[in-house]
Amino acid sequence: MSQGVLDAFITEVISESSFEEMDRIYLTNRVLARVGDGVLEVETELDDLIDLKDQLVEEAVRLETIEDSQTAREILGAELMNFITPAPSQLNRDFWTTYGSNPEQAVADFYQLSKKNDYIKLKAIAKNIAFKTPTEYGDLEITINLSKPEKDPKEIAAAKKAKNSNYPACQLCMENEGYQGRLDHPARANHRIIRFDLAGQEWGFQYSPYAYFNEHCIFLHSQHLPMAISRLTFERLLDIVESFPGYFAGSNADLPIVGGSILTHDHYQGGRHTFPMEIAELDCSFTFSGFEEVEAGIVKWPMSVIRLRSEKKQLLIELADKILQVWRTYSDPSVQILAESEGEPHHTITPISRRKDGCFELDLVLRDNQTSSEYPDGIYHPHRDVQHIKKENIGLIEVMGLAILPPRLKEELKQVELFLLGEDCRVAAYHQEWANQLKDQNPDVSSETVEGVVQASVGQIFSRVLEDAGVYKRTEEGKVAFMRFVQSVGLKEE
Repeated sequence: MSQGVLDAFITEVISESSFEEMDRIYLTNRVLARVGDGVLEVETELDDLIDLKDQLVEEAVRLETIEDSQTAREILGAELMNFITPAPSQLNRDFWTTYGSNPEQAVADFYQLSKKNDYIKLKAIAKNIAFKTPTEYGDLEITINLSKPEKDPKEIAAAKKAKNSNYPACQLCMENEGYQGRLDHPARANHRIIRFDLAGQEWGFQYSPYAYFNEHCIFLHSQHLPMAISRLTFERLLDIVESFPGYFAGSNADLPIVGGSILTHDHYQGGRHTFPMEIAELDCSFTFSGFEEVEAGIVKWPMSVIRLRSEKKQLLIELADKILQVWRTYSDPSVQILAESEGEPHHTITPISRRKDGCFELDLVLRDNQTSSEYPDGIYHPHRDVQHIKKENIGLIEVMGLAILPPRLKEELKQVELFLLGEDCRVAAYHQEWANQLKDQNPDVSSETVEGVVQASVGQIFSRVLEDAGVYKRTEEGKVAFMRFVQSVGLKEE
């Protein structure tokens, strides 16, 4: 049934917030001020709050109340959804009141709000292409990331000319909460952060707007401090998985090439997702001297992973720190492993924590960011022959077996499929050698099977990408060298 779009939106706002019917006139005037009086005559068939918000934004463009730009749309959209978003103080009060009796419910409520108020961009995330491919390491997960809208060239040019602002200092700062947004910084009027104590310091808990997996969240330091992997990291990660039931927590490494995209602000990622690495089995098990109550082993995984497991959190922290300290200074030139060169450190760890069956679990992924004349992008970085699929840093999420691949691949892979079918196509030059190999290997490919053939190959290439990033290769020489490092930490004598 048709009704006025403004009235329908206000009805939904009242239904989904602490506003009451008495507030209808007030809400109407506040929305009119931002959208324009011309919206009063506009009818709609829609009844979903986010759909109604999107229609109001397009009406504001039509009425020339806002510019016809992505930035202006995002700013107005966030402002409109702020009407159903509680103030930070109220939200935190509600969260911690519920948490006192039911931590799972408190987290679920905050997740629900973050979807309902369009902070988590469910419509955009739904555009992503996702599939699994079997490999010798289990089923790897592949995502072609189409969710983040690309800026219009005119907006990019305008942002370059705009006066630089250092507020907020980055996209992970607390100061993003309620921030209006500008050409080079996202709109955050409907953004909220849960405050909590982590190892004696104030931290924040929020969701990721463009989630890569279920309940993808971020834990961030209240201060704009650089990333650092240390004993404190392990302490914090284990505290997080104890405080947020069902969530894993992990950190990107703290060095360029092997680190994440934001090294300037200390933060971790988490969520409710079982990654391929989590279910990978152990290649071998052992016990570290002095840590008899910690189960330890090397994970059967393309990267170099030591898994620790114990009911005793403090023991895990002690052992993880010992492994980190040894790794920081450990070199083995026979397998091209170097702790530092010319005073520049090369070694760090990508740590991941979980709580399973009453035990704490830590996966420690050894990282090395050396470069060479043969591998200027990084010796333990995707090598050139696989960069046509993935050339970016291998961060926390990829380490665990979920590939985040660039949007260009959506169309490029379609062209490879057409090539395999012998149809007119425009295969990118950097894919041509791969496409030729696929054609030779799959002479009987059909329109029914071609997508599966290409996707399976992409999965195998991602497996190779992870092998490139692995410090110890899965050869006999590599396995022996890995055990040399493990022994240098101190194994219990049998």
